[in-house]
Amino acid sequence: MRCLIVEDEQPASERLKKLVESLSDDIRVVAITDSIKSTVEYLHANPTPDFMLMDIQLGDGISFEILELAQVKCPIIFTTAFNEYAVKAFKVNSIDYLLKPIDIDELAMAIRKMRAHLEASQSNLGISPELIAQAMRMLTGGYKERFITKVGEKLHMLPVGNIAAFVSMEKSSFAYTNEGKMVGIDHTLDQIEELVDPRKFFRISRKHIVNIDSIADVLMFSSSRLKLRIANVKDDEVIVSREKCSKFKEWIDR
Repeated sequence: MRCLIVEDEQPASERLKKLVESLSDDIRVVAITDSIKSTVEYLHANPTPDFMLMDIQLGDGISFEILELAQVKCPIIFTTAFNEYAVKAFKVNSIDYLLKPIDIDELAMAIRKMRAHLEASQSNLGISPELIAQAMRMLTGGYKERFITKVGEKLHMLPVGNIAAFVSMEKSSFAYTNEGKMVGIDHTLDQIEELVDPRKFFRISRKHIVNIDSIADVLMFSSSRLKLRIANVKDDEVIVSREKCSKFKEWIDR
């Protein structure tokens, strides 16, 4: 079985590799990655491993972002220094986890459970976007701080504070930056709405989510709709839908 370890502390990753490979002759650690960026790049360039051992807190963010960007379909055993109360939702939702420092007997039990899961079913191994959003909020105590975007073969970090608005266009999602650039985002607007801080972002229609700090003007568009001008964004169709107007007015008046 091919295992990918995601861990940003070298002593911990080396120890985990030794423990995993000592448990069974048929387990081989194919790679160790140490960040969200390097893990996503590895998963895009290589065959999906049979399972992953993934630290929750990495240097460049929460590892659940990897699941959003790479659409991981193999079983995952999370490793974490968070206490049991903070990660109890994982067990409820059948996502296994191990508390650091890793105990070899608990690791062996988690791998046995993972093998049984694989033998029972090869389908529906992915984790739902709703659970990802819930777990990220639970672990960070807040909302998403950055999106990872792909430009050519490179991955870039886009801070949420640098996003003026999100737009859905031709079945794809994009972010307008504060500089007026349009960048592809690998999430639907429904998912984005759950991930960003509702004090800062508002879903004005099926097509747009806007950042309150980037609204330059609010104009009357008709008797029941409003039109927004977003700073540095060339989009003449940023319209607050009829159904959203009342709540939008309450939101900007806080």
